[in-house]
Amino acid sequence: MATTLCISIFCILFITSSAAHDEKNVTNNPADQLVAIVNRNRTAHKVSSLGNNPGLGCIALQYIKAYQGNCDDVGKSKKPADSEFADTFAPKCGVELATLAPITGRVIGCQSDYVNPERAFTEILTLKNRSLNIINNSTYTEVGAGVSGSDGGGPYFWCLLFSNAKVNSSFLLEGGTAKATNPGCFSGAHDDCNGAYGSSQHLNILSIFAAVFAVICYTIWV
Repeated sequence: MATTLCISIFCILFITSSAAHDEKNVTNNPADQLVAIVNRNRTAHKVSSLGNNPGLGCIALQYIKAYQGNCDDVGKSKKPADSEFADTFAPKCGVELATLAPITGRVIGCQSDYVNPERAFTEILTLKNRSLNIINNSTYTEVGAGVSGSDGGGPYFWCLLFSNAKVNSSFLLEGGTAKATNPGCFSGAHDDCNGAYGSSQHLNILSIFAAVFAVICYTIWV
């Protein structure tokens, strides 16, 4: 009886772990997920969806890093100087300076614990009506999102940058690829980003629990 129970529970753990792994592979970039949520929200408000620009996304990640992990500065409405876009953010990403366009909207949020993109959107980025007005502005054409913790841990920052520049001709990357920007994730690059934190933590917990359970079952069998 004990053997059958152990085998059954172990199978459940294996299936759950595999499902979580598959989910991570399908939706493995929180910045892209955030852009999808933004566009879904805009569509619900009868506003056109936005282009997911990797150059702008990379700049959004650099924008986060300019805060140097100081979450309180976000609450105090402090923000990097506009000159940093051309002087610092674009060069670090490999964005061609000639293709830089004005940032016409920005929304940033921060908190100590990591949450999934859906919760980040509803609980961090859109608590104020002003933020929703920015996100649903009908003049925008492109968006870029950045998500990052500080040195691999909290606090966690979420940033959206908007532009009304011409699609496919602004924030262009040299060679078509952004420079290395780890740690953190940015949208539009069509790549995996295991800086999602939440998925990997979930998998680690399942793996540890399965290992402990296997030891218990082995003890019972012996």
